Amino acid sequence: MSCKLLYLGLLTALAASAAVPAAAEPVFNRIASFPVASNLPNDADKSKPTSSEIITVSEDGKTLIYSDSPYGAIGFIDIADPSKPQPGGIISIEGEPTSVAAVGANVLASINTSGSKSDPSGRLDAINIATRKIEASCDLGGQPDSVAVSPDRTFAAVAIENERDEDLNDGELPQMPSGNLKIFSLKNGAPDCATVKTVGLAGLSEIAPEDAEPEFVSINNENQIAVTLQENNHIAVIDAATGKITNHFSAGKIDLDKVDVKNDGAFKFDGSIKGVLREPDTIKWLDNDRFVVANEGDYRGGSRSFTIFSKDGRVAYESGASLEYKIVEAGHYPDKRNKKGVELEGAEAARFGDTPYLFVASERASMVGVYKDTGKDPEFVQLLPSGIGPEGVLAIPSRNLLITANESDLVEDGGVRSHVMIYELKEQKPNYPQIVSTSKEDGTLLGWGALSGLAGDLKEAGKLYAVSDSVYYSAPAIYTIDAKQTPAKITAALTVRRGGQPAQKLDLEGITTDNDGGFWLANEGDQAKLVPHAILNVNDKGEIKKEIALPEELLSNQSRYGLEGITRVGEGDDAVLWMPIQREWKDDEKGFVKLLRYDIKKKEWSAVSYPLDKTEKGWVGLSEITAHDGQLYIIERDNQVGENAVNKRLYRVALDSLKPAKIGEKLPVVEKTLARDFVSDLKASNGYVAEKLEGFTVDSEGNGYAVTDNDGVDDSSGETMFFGIGKVHPTN
Repeated sequence: MSCKLLYLGLLTALAASAAVPAAAEPVFNRIASFPVASNLPNDADKSKPTSSEIITVSEDGKTLIYSDSPYGAIGFIDIADPSKPQPGGIISIEGEPTSVAAVGANVLASINTSGSKSDPSGRLDAINIATRKIEASCDLGGQPDSVAVSPDRTFAAVAIENERDEDLNDGELPQMPSGNLKIFSLKNGAPDCATVKTVGLAGLSEIAPEDAEPEFVSINNENQIAVTLQENNHIAVIDAATGKITNHFSAGKIDLDKVDVKNDGAFKFDGSIKGVLREPDTIKWLDNDRFVVANEGDYRGGSRSFTIFSKDGRVAYESGASLEYKIVEAGHYPDKRNKKGVELEGAEAARFGDTPYLFVASERASMVGVYKDTGKDPEFVQLLPSGIGPEGVLAIPSRNLLITANESDLVEDGGVRSHVMIYELKEQKPNYPQIVSTSKEDGTLLGWGALSGLAGDLKEAGKLYAVSDSVYYSAPAIYTIDAKQTPAKITAALTVRRGGQPAQKLDLEGITTDNDGGFWLANEGDQAKLVPHAILNVNDKGEIKKEIALPEELLSNQSRYGLEGITRVGEGDDAVLWMPIQREWKDDEKGFVKLLRYDIKKKEWSAVSYPLDKTEKGWVGLSEITAHDGQLYIIERDNQVGENAVNKRLYRVALDSLKPAKIGEKLPVVEKTLARDFVSDLKASNGYVAEKLEGFTVDSEGNGYAVTDNDGVDDSSGETMFFGIGKVHPTN
């Protein structure tokens, strides 16, 4: 080959390589969510709570099996196509299933049959996955919690917790009888009851040694069983073949800094806790020498960490509050928990290809931290959103899948059901979180949540402002958002103040600029809580300069469902404010609500009537308003969640068509035009449809943005969806 041809060939190869983008890092994204109530028979009472707690998978990786304690059942989910999980039905169990582990053709289920806390009993059932029939059943002599199967399928271990009565003596230990560990030999996927070995665990711990409460078990490739004694703050290692305790040690204590320790309705990550017990819950072997434990810290309270131990008791890694910090940045911090924090409870470890991963689930923040196990300090990879209260975490490396089982079912409060969620590992960009915070200038964490209103900056594209509602009652805040980044970044928080102190009695639901460096805010009132319906004008330092109450003609017919947004139209002396009332007040015709207009200079109130869509379930109301290009854009939504959610819509009303009447007069009814149905946007991350789509705005370049309210992670998964919808035009 000539030098010229060689040179041309080299150029061609370089050009081709430059045209191929670098592969993205493999990450997990959620691909499906399965409400376990979908597994109930057609004639079942679906108003009864059901749950997914501990989860396992058949050996072919195509059937998920979970324990449903409140419903007294074992559930099955067909994941032949994991992006479209299908109901596999349930089998009712006599007793309370606490854990499951698949082995061969069967699933082992530990069943609590206790008549009382002081008289515990239980059994271990082997249930054929195909026929759903019980193949074997062994008496356990106590209340079981966790069950695990050895990798070689020769042993099963069951933690017999004999849990304490939390209502007795404030839940203090000891409360007899003590728990223990049961070990069974397995034959063809079923326990041989005659081979049972009982391993006494009393007398090991420094805390209540006479009353051991084993919580979770895991078995390594050398058939060594690791078991946590959560309330005793202890860990033991047992040889499965002999039942001999080969080592045991205290889980120890940790010191925590930069944590929120007060339940005061404010984010204050400036506290510390010294000498807090780890109180380990889930334990999983990483290899034959190390295991990871999720330190729930729910008894004494507050450890909020995960730890890697070697089996001789040495601490190889301690996370401290580092995962909690990332959860705070993602807006999932459960402020009402405070001293107990995010409560890490679930854990899993598995090798995907050549990469060993470990996963740690936060029960209270409803998130999963994903790490690479480096053999030393784990390397953080990402956060995954989960359903409410992830209890079980399951890796299926053969299919590049991760599963979470989320136990909380809020059906009795009209909320979201328990879900099993499915994630896939592949080369892709993470699709969550969609909005995060940066640290403050002094390095402390910037906590956020419950975003309930949006406004665009007048000059800078992609710069937005948001407000938090009454969840954070002692520190109402205005957040600055940089929406040009992915994920969007909350870069600052401005506390709303009255007389130099954080303002009280506020439920901020809307925000708009005042064209003078400050903001107008909409405060939703509630007579029962002495919160007034009002609009507030604050300056660029967050100080309230004007507080304007609604006129008495309106307040005489008030409801707690008040102002849910605010927007400004016009400049200077021509400026007016428009505000939606969320639901009907006493003087409204059913199915109609008010859009209020306030002339700032004239101090005059007027209104029009807005027709709500009809709904078969719950109620429909308004959640946001923003003015753009001669239109008012209004979010109209129902109060339904998940599969029941139907109306999450953006309507527009032409400003030049509005002829507001004085309060007390007959209000003209506006004509609305559908601008966008948000349901598909809310399904984009493959979770359940959130109830509270509460924020929408248009930035200075005409780009629309929307956000959901995560309720401050109170009876909520904490997910915040923040997304752009592109250019907004009256013809959209």
